[in-house]
Amino acid sequence: MASLGHIAVGMAAARVYRDTPSPERPSAGAMLLWAALSFLPDADVIGFGFGVRYGDQWGHRGATHSFMFALMVGVVAALVAMWTKRSALRTGVFATLVVASHGLLDTLTDGGRGVALFWPFDLTRYFAPWRPIPVSPIGLGYLSPYGMFVAITELVLFSPLLWYALRSGKTTAAR
Repeated sequence: MASLGHIAVGMAAARVYRDTPSPERPSAGAMLLWAALSFLPDADVIGFGFGVRYGDQWGHRGATHSFMFALMVGVVAALVAMWTKRSALRTGVFATLVVASHGLLDTLTDGGRGVALFWPFDLTRYFAPWRPIPVSPIGLGYLSPYGMFVAITELVLFSPLLWYALRSGKTTAAR
């Protein structure tokens, strides 16, 4: 999946995560942090430059797209939250869910080799039975006409999350 869907999930998570109930949208920094966290599993593409093949367990959509990886990131996030005097449990759970959403969303794409959701216990790559999201080209291929098609498709599919994340929240009472 291209980055738009993952970023939308992270931005919406930033709004839900807010420590104080507020109709105001979260800061751009908070949205950027949660969006980066939701995009984190795709850091595995760095391995291509080091000879890691797509289908390897540390290849694209392998270990970093698993529930175990999401749990490990959640534990680290909880430790950071404790250090910054935030709720460790809340932060850890949110981080785990945001990172886990990445692999789950990637199972909804129509290409690639599937996602190793249960790594390290099972190296099988899984797809969802319904795959409405076109697979995104990796790297500069995203700037191609097909990449633009993928971006527009994701923009349409994830527009409700983007709207939720970006809406002001201020309402005026009807008179």
